[in-house]
Amino acid sequence: MADEDAGWLGIDLGTQSVRVLLVTADGRVLGSGSAPLTGRREGVRHEQDPEQWWSALCTASRAAFGSAPGVPVGGLAVCGTSGTVLLTDRSGRPVSPALMYDDGRAAAEAARARETGLAVQDTWALPKALWLVGEYGPGLRLAHQPDQVITRLTGEPPPADSSHALKTGYDLHAAAWPEATLAQLGVPDHLLPDVVRPGTRLGAVCADAADATGIPAGTPVLAGMTDGCAAQIASGALRPGSWNSVLGTTLVLKGAARDPVRDPTGVVYNHLAPDGTWLPGGASSVGAGVLAAHFPDADPASMDARAAAFEPSRAVAYPLVSPGERFPFRAPDAGPFVLGEPEGDAGLWAALLQGVGFAERLCLDYLHHLGAPLDGPLTFTGGGARSRYWNQLRTDILGRPARVPEQTEPALGMAGLAAYGASGAVALADVAERMVRVRTVLEPRADRTARFAEPYARLVDALGARGWLPAPVAAHARDRLHLGTAES
Repeated sequence: MADEDAGWLGIDLGTQSVRVLLVTADGRVLGSGSAPLTGRREGVRHEQDPEQWWSALCTASRAAFGSAPGVPVGGLAVCGTSGTVLLTDRSGRPVSPALMYDDGRAAAEAARARETGLAVQDTWALPKALWLVGEYGPGLRLAHQPDQVITRLTGEPPPADSSHALKTGYDLHAAAWPEATLAQLGVPDHLLPDVVRPGTRLGAVCADAADATGIPAGTPVLAGMTDGCAAQIASGALRPGSWNSVLGTTLVLKGAARDPVRDPTGVVYNHLAPDGTWLPGGASSVGAGVLAAHFPDADPASMDARAAAFEPSRAVAYPLVSPGERFPFRAPDAGPFVLGEPEGDAGLWAALLQGVGFAERLCLDYLHHLGAPLDGPLTFTGGGARSRYWNQLRTDILGRPARVPEQTEPALGMAGLAAYGASGAVALADVAERMVRVRTVLEPRADRTARFAEPYARLVDALGARGWLPAPVAAHARDRLHLGTAES
C-alpha cells in the first residue's frame, strides 16, 4: 500500500461518546467509529466512570478498523475534555471517579488558588485535584482524561501533554509546574505527572491493547491536546487571526496568535501549539446541550425548519447548559434565563439557537476588547455544525463569513497532530491545511444581521444588570453593534 494510503488515527474522548477516525494525510476518511458514554449529573456534580472510556474506545476503534482492515497506521493521538481529571494508583488504575470538565465541587479550592495569584476558574483541574486529594488522601497520582486511556494503550502511565496540564496549573511560559505555589496550596509531592509538548512520542500500542482495540501493535502514540484544541486543528484555524468556534454540548472558541492574549481575569487562556505558536481561547457553559435539556425527544431538523419563522424570536435566551459561566465572563452564580415569552415550542427552540449565537458574538466582542487578532477566517466545528440552518443563523448573528469543514470533529485534529508529531513537519498549520477539507463557505445576510442587533443588545443589557458582565465589556459590545465582528 502506498504511503499516501497510510492512516493516521485520531481518538476523541468526548462528554457523550468516544469517537475514532482513521484518515489519510490528505483527509480521506478510511474508517470511523463511535460508542456512547454515560455520566452522573447532580447539581454542580458531573462525573464519569473512567473504565467506560476504555471499553468505549475498544468498541469505536474496532468499528473504525472494520472498514479498513490491514491499513498501516503511522501514529495516533488522543484528546479529552479540558479539565477532566481523576486519581489513580502508581500503576495507573483509577481509584476515583473522573470529575468532568464542568464539575463545580471545587469552588472553595479554586478561591484558595486565586489567593495565591493563580488565575484559575472553579471548574479547572487544579482545584479539582485539591478536592480529590482531600477526599481520597495523598500518595496517589493525578491523571487527565487522555492519560488514563494512553496508560491502557501503552501499558504504563504517560507524562501529560502541556495542553491538558494547563488547567492543572502548568506554566507554559516557564515549561514547568509552579512548585512554590503548588506547595503553598498543599499539593502533595508526586501527585502531578511530568509534562511534554503535544506531538511528543509517548510510546507504542502494546500487544494487549492491540488485541482489545484492533489498533496494530507498535503503532506510535503521540501526546495530544484538549478537545477544543483538537477541534481547532480539525478546522485548520492555525494561522494568526484565524478562529474556530466549536459548538458541542458547550461552546469553545479557539484562535491563533503570534503572542499570548493577556487577560488578567483568566477568562481567556492560552494554549501553546507544538510548533511554538499560541492558541488563545475560552470555554463557555452555553451550548447545544440546552436543546436536549428542553426538548429531549425532538427531531432537530424539524424544529430548525419551524424555528426559521422566528427571526428574531420574541424571547431572548441565555442558554447555559450547567450552572455558572466561564467565558466571555466569569460568574459562578450565573444561571440560564429567558427574557420575554417565546412563541410556543418553535419560538423557544429559535430563542435557544439564537441565544447561543448571541453568546458567541459576545465572546468575539470580548476577545476584541482584549486586543486579540480577529482578522482571519472563522470556522464552525462541533456537533452543532451539522445543522445547516444553525450555521447560517450564527453567521447572520455574527455578521461575518464562516467556513464548515467536511469533518467537524476533534478526532480529525488528533489524526493531524499524530501526523505532525510522527512526520517531523515544521508547521502544524501545513499538516492541518492538507488534511482539512472545507465543505461550505457561508456569507452573512446584512438584513438578518441588522434584525438581530436589538435582541443582542437586550441580552448584553440583561447580563450587565445581573452583575455578571463587566460594564466596560458591555459598553464595548454595544459600541460594536454597527460592525461585523470581523472588523476592528
